[in-house]
Amino acid sequence: MAEKTGTEERGIRITLEEVAGAVGDFGTIFPILLGVAIVCPDVNVSHFFLFLAAWYIIAGFYYRLPMPIEPMKAIGAIVIAEGLCAGEIVASGLVVGALFLLLGLVGGMTWIGERIPRSVVRGVQAGLALILLRTSLGYIVPDALFAAVSIAIILIFFVLSQRTRVPDVSALLVLLIGLAAGIATQGMPPFRLMPLPVPVIPMPADFIAGTWDLALPQIPLTLTNAILATSLLTYDLFPKQGVNPDRLSRTIGAMNLVSTPLGGFPMCHGAGGLAAMYR
Repeated sequence: MAEKTGTEERGIRITLEEVAGAVGDFGTIFPILLGVAIVCPDVNVSHFFLFLAAWYIIAGFYYRLPMPIEPMKAIGAIVIAEGLCAGEIVASGLVVGALFLLLGLVGGMTWIGERIPRSVVRGVQAGLALILLRTSLGYIVPDALFAAVSIAIILIFFVLSQRTRVPDVSALLVLLIGLAAGIATQGMPPFRLMPLPVPVIPMPADFIAGTWDLALPQIPLTLTNAILATSLLTYDLFPKQGVNPDRLSRTIGAMNLVSTPLGGFPMCHGAGGLAAMYR
């Protein structure tokens, strides 16, 4: 969608390399959403992906940048660990959504960002990179052969893209290999139509648990990584198209207020996802 040179071009491009970049963040999306669906029988994973896809399209046209849409990591990790229900997930999304929409409307994120040292935001980016590295090692060790093949593909395309005009489609190729391996070992999943989303109305107890157990741990991560670090990275990668923190805060708020009551998972942006899709 955006030039990798950081220029001001705002046109929509659909090329093989752009398609490959679009799946660069799937390594974060799939484990969280599928993990939540496994431990929570009262959620529908198809609704998760429906709203994720819808907001990806909207964000692409709205920002004209490879703006990531990701499940909220802290909420996802806690839900998976404790097996919380749909009502608590919806309540947490509404609380977080209302907070960040309000902050974005009144200019609160810009005010907060001016008072947090840039070194702290950079530290959050570095810390998240280390966390993702540690997590990836947990997947690599049990399946070393597949990991070695994937790493080799990434390195080969990286070298080729630096020395030739061959587009870097390594992420897309690795994903396709993984899908093929899954179908070969587990078979083709049955085709079923997705049920229509039904509004979920949280109970008062859901709001208490969703706020205390899910929203409060998520808020600092959303504030620093999903908003401040992402905003900073947009100015690094696209100097003339940088997105201010309040704008990101408003879209995060709108996403969660609209989609979580209809079965979507709480979502945000993310510096790691932006870097993954850009590269």
